[in-house]
Amino acid sequence: MKRWAVAGAATGVLVALVAFAPAAWLAGALASATGQRLLLADARGTVWNGNAVLILTGGEGSRDASALPDRLHWRLRPTGAGFTLHASQPCCINGEQPLRVAFGLGRVRLELPAAGADAGTGLAAGPGPAFGQWPAAWLTGLGTPWNTLRPTGTLQLSSPGLVLEQVQGRWRFTGRLDLTLATLASRLSTLDSLGSYRLTLSGDAAGEQPARLQLLTTEGALQLSGSGELLGSGAASRLRFRGQASAAGGYEAALGNLLNIIGRRQGASSIISIG
Repeated sequence: MKRWAVAGAATGVLVALVAFAPAAWLAGALASATGQRLLLADARGTVWNGNAVLILTGGEGSRDASALPDRLHWRLRPTGAGFTLHASQPCCINGEQPLRVAFGLGRVRLELPAAGADAGTGLAAGPGPAFGQWPAAWLTGLGTPWNTLRPTGTLQLSSPGLVLEQVQGRWRFTGRLDLTLATLASRLSTLDSLGSYRLTLSGDAAGEQPARLQLLTTEGALQLSGSGELLGSGAASRLRFRGQASAAGGYEAALGNLLNIIGRRQGASSIISIG
């Protein structure tokens, strides 16, 4: 009887520990996974139902930091062989955005479904609805070069659905994610707006090809374009990107200083090279 009593007490403690795990544990896991660049500050509640201030920083030891105006709220619920995370934030997330995480033998699957998505794939046909928008000024928290550019405008994320799956240590991406930078401006230019841009991440895990990045200008005085790939997997993954920036006709003088900072000058253009 004593043995059963001890086992019962231990089980009760374990259940209580899981049920009331503090939100700070989730904050610590996110900070570690992002190299201290994305933080859940002043985390309150539990891992399962909590809220915190979302902060961008330049990483460990950085003095740069930028917080969003409203607290991020989340609910985490077990679902099958994984769980579903529901996140909401008055300033920045439209409604309550779900993220599904499933575990299998040697694999982890993260799925961001779009409204109207097919239940079997989590993906929808055509462009997806926007699920969030953030002030571009938030990027200054990342440090260089954002703290020099001091951008203003709006960052908007949309997707027809995407799936990120890790199989035996290798990440595979399926779907598309669009980041729109609307009415972007900078303190390094006297122009009220530099323009609007779209950065698209797309992939097809079935084709075993690396995820692709595409940058284009939708309108504006500052013309940006480029393409790249996400290579490797896990901790060895890296971004390779090649692009260029130039001024539309009549804006060369107003954008000269900015073009010198964006990349390596080559005539009237600046060459952007990452990786």
